[in-house]
This record gives sequence, structure tokens and C-alpha cells, in this order.
Amino acid sequence: MKKIKIVLADDHQIVIDGLKLVLSSREDFNVIGEAANGLEVLDFLKNNKADVVVLDINMPEMDGIKCAKRIKATYPEVKVIILTMYAQKSFVEEIVKIGIDGCLLKNNTGKELSDAIARVQSGKSYYDQIQNFSKEESKQNYTLSDREIEIIRKLGDGMTSSQIANELYISEHTVKTHRKNILKKLDLHSSSELIQYALNIGII
Repeated sequence: MKKIKIVLADDHQIVIDGLKLVLSSREDFNVIGEAANGLEVLDFLKNNKADVVVLDINMPEMDGIKCAKRIKATYPEVKVIILTMYAQKSFVEEIVKIGIDGCLLKNNTGKELSDAIARVQSGKSYYDQIQNFSKEESKQNYTLSDREIEIIRKLGDGMTSSQIANELYISEHTVKTHRKNILKKLDLHSSSELIQYALNIGII
């Protein structure tokens, strides 16, 4: 029986250990490598042939999205699955465009991850649960406008409301109103929570 060769990438060893435990129940799976960031994944792939790479979206040095783009450009035959804490509809659409083969929520990586790996290896995509999640989320008015995403990205760059206002040629009051609306939409309570959310879903 030919085993599916899998690489796991997450900057928390406890997460990797948990994923390995989940995948160990499948005789047709073989975890051949572990990495703490995207750069380590790319280094590993230079000397090792993998079938599927499972990437956490939020890692130091190189995040999951950037790593996935590099993998798809250099090793198009390798299947890529992204793990994320949150999934907005626009995020799912973006990773589909990149050519990522699958995506699922990080808090639902039991049997679903095994199913996702088997499915992408067979040449199909795996977005079933994540798309349902995204649709439900958009019904709750979680969808961000292009302007709101732009402001979030500038906040991620460390800019103040005043600096953002100057760059976008709008008033500081307008920027603050946008920030307030964004937090309300996402049910967040501080700028630090917002930045972490944006990192997790790949906005910044």
C-alpha cells in the first residue's frame, strides 16, 4: 500500500503532536516532516518528496498563505491544506484563487483533517465545512468592506488613526468610525484582538 507522505507545519509543537496523533489512526498516512514556519517547510521540500502539506495560517518567519503560494509555484504537484482559526467568505475566495487544495477550521481537525487529506490527494478540493461556516458568518453581517480591510491592514502596519486618515484622504473621525464598526461587526473589543483576528484569517 502506497502511503500518503504528509508534512505538518505549526509554530506550536503541541498542535503538531495532536495532528500526528489524529493522523496515526490511518495506515495509509505517513507524516514525514514537521516545521515551525513556512521557511522550514520550503527547506524540507528541497530534499524530500511530499504529497500533502498541512499549514497553519499564522506562523512566524513565513505564514501559511505565503508558503502555500511558494509551494504551488515551485511544487505544483504537492497538495496544500490551510488550517485557520477564522474563515471569512472573502478569505476562502482568496485561497481558492491561489490554488490551495483545502481549508478547514483549526478547532475541527479530527476526522475532518483525515478526510481532507485523502480527498485532496485524490485530486479533489476540500472546502465543504469551511464554506458552510463562511456562509453562516456572512449572514451575521461579518463581511468586511474593501475600505474596512484596507484600514485593518494599515493598523497592522502600526499606523495610527491620524496617519491612516492622511494616507486615505479622509477625516480622522471617519477612520475612528470605521474602527468602531469593524470591532462591532467582528464582536471584538480591542485593536490587539482585531490584529490577531486579521493575522489568523490572512488579511495581514
